[in-house]
Amino acid sequence: MKSVITLLLIFVVLTGSIASAYAQQPQLATYRETAQVLVDERVQNQTTAFITLSSTSPLEMRVPTVLDQKISNAANVTSVAITNANSCVLGVIDQICVVITIYSPSLIESYNITKIQSTSQAIGDTLINDINNAFLLDATFSSAYVNPKGELSGALGTSGSVSGNRTISVVYTAPQQKSSYLFDQLTSVLMPTQIRDAGGFYDVAKQMANSANSTVTFAITPTTSGQSIYQLQVSTQTPNKGKITSISPLDLFGVSTLSRSSYFSGGFFPLNSLFEISIISNNYTTITNHGGDIAPTTFRDGQKIPSDLTQPGWIFQPDSGQQITGIYLFGTTTSVTSDDLTLTLGSGSASQPNPSLTNSSTTSISQTGPDYSIYALIGIVIAGGAAVYLFMKRR
Repeated sequence: MKSVITLLLIFVVLTGSIASAYAQQPQLATYRETAQVLVDERVQNQTTAFITLSSTSPLEMRVPTVLDQKISNAANVTSVAITNANSCVLGVIDQICVVITIYSPSLIESYNITKIQSTSQAIGDTLINDINNAFLLDATFSSAYVNPKGELSGALGTSGSVSGNRTISVVYTAPQQKSSYLFDQLTSVLMPTQIRDAGGFYDVAKQMANSANSTVTFAITPTTSGQSIYQLQVSTQTPNKGKITSISPLDLFGVSTLSRSSYFSGGFFPLNSLFEISIISNNYTTITNHGGDIAPTTFRDGQKIPSDLTQPGWIFQPDSGQQITGIYLFGTTTSVTSDDLTLTLGSGSASQPNPSLTNSSTTSISQTGPDYSIYALIGIVIAGGAAVYLFMKRR
């Protein structure tokens, strides 16, 4: 799914001048807060709400340097995740899981179960003591599980290197904890008070963790640049009942207003707080109505990108089909209401484009006007979005 709507947005920040009423240059901080909704009518027939707090800074997510380096240097390890998701892998029920994900096609294709288990466990064993010490756990080895190609990864167009696409999960387990306890335990270790006291999506995540059907996941994903991505996520799942014709996303989060963190109050950080929605359906679906405005956009390399980051509103790409993706930008506002994010869905066909979502402000990039192409919004990179959709499906 190559579009502006991503599980993780990778931004390439160049220099440029912004000629707008807002006096500050758009900036991109290392800490990001994302609210996401996945309406899945095709694979799981459920709707999942996520709050994801992420950073690449060890000052904002305080993972011990020794552990981070060990994960980066471990052979073929693509992620390390801690989760209280029920049935994190087949056969593991009602326990916290530490899942060390290994991508090794040659090991899988040996078809030697004993070799796969012993080799992958040996890799996991080099990390588990440091993980236990860092996050106040006492996890012990449970199993090594080969993940088949994931249906959900295919439906979303993701690589599945973390979410289950011919990878090996080395699983360690510890006694189960309620989401509220696990969230408090992880955030007290990971996040400084400057972030915890700044509200925003953090407060929504904390509230969601009190729900009986919530899941908490923390993931560390090493990258080829040597800089790890840290993500803390709280999610809830709701079974779909019949065909969905309207969506009120903030109801899924249990709030009427979604406010940005005051951590960003020192500047203009328009892409550090985002709301995203993905809809995957068996039938051709179109957005027939929406709250809020449509944000002004332009096209760059075939992708729709915002042409004025100071303006709040929706960007849909596409706004119809069997898969719809949308992002809501806050602009210079600090909050968004339930009415702004409400969507109405209907049926349609590819031969009937939706004129109501055509943005008359969509233009070509001007050489003299503001150049918001300084932000390149590049496709889904599941290796950079380890926590996203990680444990939604039963393996």
